[in-house]
Amino acid sequence: MCGIVGYTGIKNAKDIIINGLKTLEYRGYDSSGIAFVNEGKIEVYREVGRINALEQLVKDVQPAHIGMGHTRWATHGKPAKENSHPHTSTNRLITLVHNGVIENYLEIKNELLKKGYTFSSETDTEVVANLLEDEYKKTKDMKQAIINMMKRVHGSYALGILCADSSDTLYCAKNKTPMLAGVGEGFNMIGSDAMAMIKETNKFIEINDLEFLVVSDKNIEIYDQDGNAIKRDSFTSNVNANDISLGTYDHYMLKEINEQPTVIRTLLKEYLDNGKTKIDSQILSEIKNADRLYIVASGTSMHAGYVGKYLIEELASIPVEVHIGSEFGYHLPLISKKPLFIFITQSGETADSRVALQLVKKHGYKSLTITNVAGSTLSREADYTLLLHAGPEIAVASTKAYVAQVTLLALIANELASNKLDLNLELSKVATSIEDIISRKDQIRKIVTDRIVYSRNAFYIGRNLDYYVALEAALKLKEISYIQTEGFASGELKHGTIALIEDETPVLAIISQKHIALNTRSAIQEVRAREAMTTIISMEHVANDDDNFIVSDTHELLAPLAMVVVTQLIAYYAALAKGYDIDKPRNLAKSVTVE
Repeated sequence: MCGIVGYTGIKNAKDIIINGLKTLEYRGYDSSGIAFVNEGKIEVYREVGRINALEQLVKDVQPAHIGMGHTRWATHGKPAKENSHPHTSTNRLITLVHNGVIENYLEIKNELLKKGYTFSSETDTEVVANLLEDEYKKTKDMKQAIINMMKRVHGSYALGILCADSSDTLYCAKNKTPMLAGVGEGFNMIGSDAMAMIKETNKFIEINDLEFLVVSDKNIEIYDQDGNAIKRDSFTSNVNANDISLGTYDHYMLKEINEQPTVIRTLLKEYLDNGKTKIDSQILSEIKNADRLYIVASGTSMHAGYVGKYLIEELASIPVEVHIGSEFGYHLPLISKKPLFIFITQSGETADSRVALQLVKKHGYKSLTITNVAGSTLSREADYTLLLHAGPEIAVASTKAYVAQVTLLALIANELASNKLDLNLELSKVATSIEDIISRKDQIRKIVTDRIVYSRNAFYIGRNLDYYVALEAALKLKEISYIQTEGFASGELKHGTIALIEDETPVLAIISQKHIALNTRSAIQEVRAREAMTTIISMEHVANDDDNFIVSDTHELLAPLAMVVVTQLIAYYAALAKGYDIDKPRNLAKSVTVE
């Protein structure tokens, strides 16, 4: 959610910041803005809608060597120019951008109103700008003003700050919301994401909670909230600009769907060597010694967690619970004597999961983060980390990260099993099956055109592992095509949901497991009797000749990895047919960094 990029150096800040904001579009936003310092004055430009509109607005702005930009996803106040960032204080001394939520902003706002400060927006961010001005007027020292501000505000924030009296310096402050510094030669940067800066530098400095930076073109100074200087080395990111290019694809989602066979093969290379695991032995020991595993995740990652639960219980006989990240942090369930908590998160910055992790740490429990982003917050704060090695995922609707999560959970489950599968062989079969699905994508496109795209509602059904795939399939279809879609266990239809089945209602059935195939087919007959438009996606060994799409066989336990790809392409082609913005669906953000 939201994005920040700032630059100070020898090049034209405008071009670098606009390009950085474009790479952050995947995070989700509804407005954008940019601020430059020219001839000692801070100029602010804001626009609702896509960054292209902001780019046109500033095309004739004279070159500047320092500035910052922001993409906003509305929290306080509707999407509107007055609520867009950057925000400027009453007397134009302070201009800032902000990701996060200030919990006590109303209390501070009321105090500032009494002092004569004015507000032109509904945001919590403008309150921080005026608070910083107030503190700066008292202290005449920007560092001290930031220290005082950090001790006043409660909540989450990543702040990029400009002060009119120090027009060659960028400031930033962080608490609970991602922020990095980019290190260059003759320039330095700040950003909420490495990808916002990767075209300029691959060297970064982590910023921890309750720290702030003073950034010039030559130096980056780090301080804690008491003003104590901190020394921290930079690290080199292995992400490069080519990783985030579209190449020959029309959309990132399609590119990332096509990358999934490579992701599976990469994970085999990273975690298996001639059939022997390369997973950290300490992590495996912690899992083996646990009497129960607690998977905490949200959205797509939670659906991967459900598949992981099935695999771990089936192969390793370890009990597993799956919990919604946003609920777990506020109601700790009854915990077993020797638990291990597994946090699954694509970005490693999911705010809900971080709250849950902090609760787990408070109780002294061990934790493992499974994430795609090295050095992310949940990776740093958990006891252990396993990386997905999926490469940057740009489309808001996750595809390859989900497949990587399930693949890695399968590798863990198999390593703990008494009767191991040959996963090098079986996962290679999955990768080949996915390639076959992708090669027949025109067949999927026709199914969408004929059966789904013109409907307002749809249902996915399945049993056991297929039910978990149905949940993820429904999420994909609803989040990018806006077709109201629900995933149900097949046997539950008759317990209420079948009341919603009408003439031509699309019902898509997933069948990959032999022992429940007939049960799901029975449910299909029930909805057909109510005139539903049924589509059957089956695996070869349980298929009927008249099924609509047949997936080549894989091991039944690994079937979700292949079956889900069909549903990803269904969602993609439904959104494409409707002319929607596939990579940036409305109201959604890639990385949910606020609760």
